[in-house]
Amino acid sequence: MYKIGELAKILSVSTDTLRYYEKHNLISATSRGSNGYRFYNHDVLQVMQFIIRAKSVGFSLNEIKELLSIKVDKASHSCAEVKSFTEGKLQQVNQKIAELSCFKDSLQLLVNACCGGEEQATHCSILSALENVDAINQ
Repeated sequence: MYKIGELAKILSVSTDTLRYYEKHNLISATSRGSNGYRFYNHDVLQVMQFIIRAKSVGFSLNEIKELLSIKVDKASHSCAEVKSFTEGKLQQVNQKIAELSCFKDSLQLLVNACCGGEEQATHCSILSALENVDAINQ
């Protein structure tokens, strides 16, 4: 059994992080001491490691909940279902990358259009372009 501080240290997270996941019903304390301290068993440690890994590859809190529900009842789910779920996340990431690439290209156009001199911003091409949408596309 681990106290909340011990578990947090093992996982390299804060105790607030553990409380957050507990508040959102991803983990729960195995027991509480008479002093109100939370105690967690090895299973909770493994669930938290799963959560941390899922978060590190970009899954959201709700997506992690879904993955955990599948993990808990693996016999009722197929590998194809998990793969499809993950492919959906990959598609979202690819869409976000494409969107960010457009942002980058637009920002690069703005930067390239500006002389960056010390003169007043009265005639700044970046501000002008942001005021006039058509100027961005030129």
